[in-house]
Amino acid sequence: MSSRSDSADPRPFARRLASRGRARIARADRFTLAATLVAVATGVLTFAIAATLFRYHSVNHDEGVYLMQAAMLLSGQLEIHAGELADAVHPWFFIEDDGRLYPKYNPVPAAMYAVSMWLFDEPRVTLAVVAAGNAALVSLLGGTMFDRRVGLAAAVLFAASPLALITSSVFLPYAPTTFLNLCFAVAYLRGVRDRSLALAGLAGVAIGLAFFARPFTAVLFAAPFILHALGRVVVAVRDVGIPSLPFPGPIRRHGLTALFGILFVGVTLAYNLRVTGSPLTFPYEAFAPMDGPGFGERRILGHTEEYTPELALRSNGYALWYLVTRWVVAGPLGTLLALAGGGLAARRWLSGRRALGGGVGDDAEDADDADARRFERTAGVLLVGVVVSVVVGNLFFWGSNNLLATFSDPTDGLVAGFGPFYHFDLLVPLSIFGGVAVVSGWRGLSRLRARLAARATPRAGRAAVVAVAVLALLGGALGAAAAVEAPLDRHAAHADKYETAYEPIESTEFDDDLVFIPTPYGEWQNHPFQALRNDPGLDGEAVYALDRDPAEDFAVIDAYPDRELHRYAYQGEWTPDPTQHVAPKLEPLDVRAGSRVEATTTVGVPERVESARVRVETVRGAGGEETAGDDFARHVVTDPEGSLSVDWSIGPDGARLAGAPNATVPIDPEGDEIIVTVTLVDPTGATFTYRQEAAVRAADEDVADGGAEGDRVEVVWPPERSVCRLVTECGTEGTYLPENPDAHAEWVVFETDAEGVEDR
Repeated sequence: MSSRSDSADPRPFARRLASRGRARIARADRFTLAATLVAVATGVLTFAIAATLFRYHSVNHDEGVYLMQAAMLLSGQLEIHAGELADAVHPWFFIEDDGRLYPKYNPVPAAMYAVSMWLFDEPRVTLAVVAAGNAALVSLLGGTMFDRRVGLAAAVLFAASPLALITSSVFLPYAPTTFLNLCFAVAYLRGVRDRSLALAGLAGVAIGLAFFARPFTAVLFAAPFILHALGRVVVAVRDVGIPSLPFPGPIRRHGLTALFGILFVGVTLAYNLRVTGSPLTFPYEAFAPMDGPGFGERRILGHTEEYTPELALRSNGYALWYLVTRWVVAGPLGTLLALAGGGLAARRWLSGRRALGGGVGDDAEDADDADARRFERTAGVLLVGVVVSVVVGNLFFWGSNNLLATFSDPTDGLVAGFGPFYHFDLLVPLSIFGGVAVVSGWRGLSRLRARLAARATPRAGRAAVVAVAVLALLGGALGAAAAVEAPLDRHAAHADKYETAYEPIESTEFDDDLVFIPTPYGEWQNHPFQALRNDPGLDGEAVYALDRDPAEDFAVIDAYPDRELHRYAYQGEWTPDPTQHVAPKLEPLDVRAGSRVEATTTVGVPERVESARVRVETVRGAGGEETAGDDFARHVVTDPEGSLSVDWSIGPDGARLAGAPNATVPIDPEGDEIIVTVTLVDPTGATFTYRQEAAVRAADEDVADGGAEGDRVEVVWPPERSVCRLVTECGTEGTYLPENPDAHAEWVVFETDAEGVEDR
């Protein structure tokens, strides 16, 4: 007798589970297996694209918003409490409200990403599950409306569409919201067909969650179904009069759907109340009140547009044209399939038949049943209604206009990389009606084979059909590959750019560090550097802060007194152009302090330099306002050779320059920037400038140590250094890279040293 019970050994359970799995697979029919394979393949491909092509995220910086929001939800937070540091750690598309920061987006998509972050520490698992789920649901919806052949073909067409493939691989809300919309559509239609109260309730939950995720998107998708439900309720009331308990079936089912849907509308309004203070003010309105649906002046951040009906028609016309020619499977071929399938279905419905009824191999037992015909027509009309409501509804939202950098150029703007994602739900009817065309075409090939076999030999008939099928598949595959190749190449170029930019960050192991990061697009974190996100508690192994005004930078340093300091910078200009790379660096910082800080700057001097102009200035001076260089000290060195050393010092009263002993440049005690430039001049008048900018402030000595107010000075060291040809200021284009000798001419040397000195 075994000393261990079976219950303590997991192997029997695993064997039973595997046995049940094999039995279920053995019982499954080929269509179920094929649909499952398509869904799994879609999920695997989506994960692979997300983990490789979008390993540093995409050029749509909303991804960072959702990932930050997901991390906040895992920490039990709806907002970040940053206090006085809010501006220094302000993420992209977050609202700042008295020291707290919250995202402009509702939390449902982020919650979906948070699930896989919690279970697997990898949010891309959610991307794969959503993509697989969408493919499976399209298959179910097509099978529910027509038959499983249509569902399987529709799933393939949907999954192979560039819009689905790319949008599903990034952390954006469009694929997750479509997943919820599809759950609603499948549950609603099956609830109507099977008279199922449970499915009606599931439909309400699904569309309620979709509303919580993206209210406008959910309303557009659900509008035809809502009208259908209202019509059925009106008919039921007309047939039975004022209903009494128990209510008729349509009233109970659609009432339950409405009940759960309205419940989540209430949850949405409660969320609004919690974060914005008003149930009717959505977070996106708090961020940009003029960003919602409607015509007239539309505005978000610094972008303003007079959105007119004419502009709506034009921009949405371009968006739809790009959708049907570039972003559905095989481009125009996929669109033609959808039109052919829709036309075929409409013709048969008008003649009182099912779209595929009466064909060879039709496995629907009730193909000629009146209820089945009526249900199929109803479902088809609802699917067409989705097309109408999404197209018309998006005319009232200026988002499609913002996707287009310029009209008539599909390779520019966000539309070039992601397609017209506000019309994402249109992929569902396009794929399903395309599936109708595929199945009908396959049946036509079967009839062609039978005719050829009757006139020639069976082998010749099969060969002809196989040849036609291979050519069709080959043409479709080539069209699909061509449609998706261009946007994938664009994203690959962006990934290479970010890989170069993040190299010094990725090669450093942080442990209780504070990193100042640049602001190429304004004072936003994660715009463009999405990978450099803070933990929701602002207490991770690395805390990222925007490199801004000296006083504000010192406030961040004071808030994290025990962390190692770094500055992330780069040489070059950061632009959206994926071919324009930057040369990055991550340099350690510290704060030099004393009664005075004495500094030496040593620069390299090439041959034929006639003179060197040395200048020290501050940005604010003692007045506390920007002085634009009104206060400065300078002197000229003639005939410098080989190298030149410049001595200067900083004290609470200001900066001094050796060689100009009687000049003191005042500083703002709260925080200022000292600029030291050494400009080399050759006989032709051409110049080369070494420029350094150091953050400085006056500090108070501890009174217990005998100090007095403002008798010390602190300097962030080393300064920001740049080398400029022909100008004295050149921004990040001239950032000095001491660890990269190939970045500058061989004679360029730029060394700085500083030491705090105590006068007592």
